[in-house]
Amino acid sequence: MARILVAEHAGACYGVERALDITRRTLDNADGTVCTLGPLIHNPLVVEELEARGARVVDAPEGVEPGATLVMRTHGVPPSVESRAREAGALVVDATCPYVKKVHAHAERLARAGYQVVVVGETGHPEVEGTVGHVLDALVIGSADEARSAAVGRRVGLVVQTTLARSVLHEVVDVLLDRCEELCVVDTICKATRDRQLAARELAGHVDVMVVVGGRNSANTTHLFQICEDECPRTFYVESASELRREWFCKASVVGVTAGASTPAAHIESVVGEIDSLCDACEP
Repeated sequence: MARILVAEHAGACYGVERALDITRRTLDNADGTVCTLGPLIHNPLVVEELEARGARVVDAPEGVEPGATLVMRTHGVPPSVESRAREAGALVVDATCPYVKKVHAHAERLARAGYQVVVVGETGHPEVEGTVGHVLDALVIGSADEARSAAVGRRVGLVVQTTLARSVLHEVVDVLLDRCEELCVVDTICKATRDRQLAARELAGHVDVMVVVGGRNSANTTHLFQICEDECPRTFYVESASELRREWFCKASVVGVTAGASTPAAHIESVVGEIDSLCDACEP
């Protein structure tokens, strides 16, 4: 029978747990409609669970009726979006991750100090859009190739999407060091992301099969999958236990499991239990 090992650091981080707690308490106590501005976190199963409890997802502040409660997602929003929500008559509840708020503060400080602000992250990611909204003319760079062609100035101040792979940050910094006279780097990749990436890499290098659990729309879970696949070619990405397949495990002695920062512990436990059952089914 295969041994199943869960990475030392895996699953929902503080910011996600905090946002879920805030939203659940809001659902319990609000008098009227409760909405979230976009998916609260990048985990479709959790979003479905919240919707079943009455949390409606809206794409814009104007999508709520006056007096409704609007929960700001963990990824944060530009100040202008929160202003629009209040103008629309919404009761605003802020579930932005505190570590994302630190990125906003660092970006604003760099701008005040006269730096051209660069956000290293994925264009279009809600956290990146929220950070850019705090600084006029901030530049988004998502790769070394983009860094080579970006219109950077003499003095650059850099912050990072909290869930970005550290390797991407290093590659971008290496390029920018040759392109500007002064580069001030504030490493805002959060500790939870760093811990999960390091633990996933360590475990994936010592197992026969690796399973990564989390939403497919989750940047940090996608990065975990890429890290694990580099170490273990037999790496599989699932959102739920129902996606697991018996044939993945039949010749495995050790199976590793990790999960993104938007994956609750109960989802990890469900996957581990199903892997255990599938491994038993492989026995002659």
